[in-house]
Amino acid sequence: MRFAHDTATALASAAELANSALEPDTLTTVEQLDEFYSRHAYSGSRSHDAAELAAVRALRPALRALLLADRDEMARLVNQTFAESRALPRLVRHDGWDWHLHLVDPERPLATRIAVETAMAVVDLLRAEELSRISTCANDDCVGVVVDMSRNRSRRFCSTACGNRTAVAAYRARRAAAASEPSAPA
Repeated sequence: MRFAHDTATALASAAELANSALEPDTLTTVEQLDEFYSRHAYSGSRSHDAAELAAVRALRPALRALLLADRDEMARLVNQTFAESRALPRLVRHDGWDWHLHLVDPERPLATRIAVETAMAVVDLLRAEELSRISTCANDDCVGVVVDMSRNRSRRFCSTACGNRTAVAAYRARRAAAASEPSAPA
């Protein structure tokens, strides 16, 4: 199933933000928040201060809970987010993107806009019965959120680093097993 650009973007940014709370924490400075904001092409106002950073950091557990909830809990959390933010949908065009939904005013705090955009993206997954696109990392040592928007649903790891660590571990295990096997007689 093909999803609208704003759905895919909101889910990817929410997963990245939720995963930024894992060790090592990758969202500790306003500069890192600026990079996140630019990388995910958020629009609207910014205060570029410690309070904004703190609000976005505080949002991470709620995003993780939303993304990894079961279907009924996910719907409850979406409704709660919409109610708390007083979401009011409207169609907008900006920054080269055609018509898409915004649910809160662009002057609202960044953390509010992130929460609402993520909730709206989750609505699309719920309605399309595509919740299997969200999972946790296949690396046994990681609990990162994975959002798989690929056509063949092949994404298993939260990052390239986790995928590489798993591949290296598997390679080393195969080498160790091969080295411990007795040699065939000549």
